[in-house]
Amino acid sequence: MVHLASSERGRLVRLLSDAYPGADHVGDHAADDVVLVRAPGRVNLIGEHTDYNGGFVLPFAIDMDVRIALVRTGQSRVRLSRVDNGELAELDLADLPPPGDAWHDYVAGTAWALQAAGQPSHGFDGVLLTTLPIGSGLSSSAALEIVTGWALSGPAGPATPPLELARIAQRAENEHVGVKCGLMDQFASACGVAGHALFFDCRSFDWRAVPLPDDLALVVIHSGVSHGHAENEYNARRAACERVVATLAADDPRVTLLRDVDLARLDAYRDRLDPLDYDRAYHVITENGRVLDAVAALEAADDRALGELMAGSQASMRDRYQISCPEIDELVAVTLSSPGVIGSRMTGGGFGGCTVSLVRPDAVEALRERVERDYPARTGRAPRSWVVRAVDGAGFVEI
Repeated sequence: MVHLASSERGRLVRLLSDAYPGADHVGDHAADDVVLVRAPGRVNLIGEHTDYNGGFVLPFAIDMDVRIALVRTGQSRVRLSRVDNGELAELDLADLPPPGDAWHDYVAGTAWALQAAGQPSHGFDGVLLTTLPIGSGLSSSAALEIVTGWALSGPAGPATPPLELARIAQRAENEHVGVKCGLMDQFASACGVAGHALFFDCRSFDWRAVPLPDDLALVVIHSGVSHGHAENEYNARRAACERVVATLAADDPRVTLLRDVDLARLDAYRDRLDPLDYDRAYHVITENGRVLDAVAALEAADDRALGELMAGSQASMRDRYQISCPEIDELVAVTLSSPGVIGSRMTGGGFGGCTVSLVRPDAVEALRERVERDYPARTGRAPRSWVVRAVDGAGFVEI
């Protein structure tokens, strides 16, 4: 459980009172009833767009999160106010609305998916706080789904293990919101382990924690380009992979995912595949190999190999999967030109967002200065950077 300074309780009570004036259950006398839950964002060290293809990923949960401070009401209603802009969402748990291209679609979708899984859900009045920048590629949407799952649960927390909660949240995004994402983001937010990356097999759901290097800093830099992969491009990449699988499965029904295909088999079908579809599959197959090699490099403390694998991943995302963008390419180039940087690549669904870099701790400030000087001159964009830590997954915050 994460601990918070005792003074924070008073602030949370004031936020709730301001959001719901006149509501007795959020008055000062009810301060002891305030509950705070959190779900972290994630950074994927390597393994992009492999999750929905049954492949391997290597994310970690980060110390930037989405939080809900709430008071349970005993009613079949959720009221959730955003602290950043004051927007209020009101949902009837007995009559959930269809998606409407709004942030609270993720809240309604999680409530729907919990009910579909036979899990109990409880109404509350709450306020939503976040330190995760929206559209950054750090999985703010998955964190919102996971924290909603915790908020809707009873005093003991979700009545399902973290991995199962992640699968419920993925269903919310796939079937309610309409983004055909894989399981990686929800998994990392729910199951994070402090100080570790998570080597996750997205077909078997087996996973293990892999220690991150103590002698390297994890630096995340926002390109200034917000991505919107909930729209057509993300789903288009998945559809391309599915077309390749369908072509190969027509001859061999054992092929059900790109995980079942190696490069030799893919090349044997090259003439029967659309060239873009071939490139999409080529990226996924080789990216799976890079994840396996990255785990080995981490365990062997082979920084050089790890940097080369990150470079290969970035090139493949740029040229084969085409989910990078000019700004990300420039940001990676600027970053790699700074001494003490071991490796750098885009992280997340693509089309903007952030990069993740492994950096010698004594080189972090020089990197930030170089990025702030050179990147805007090349792109006209203003970067933001954070040094992040790998943290535990979602849960209660003691206040």
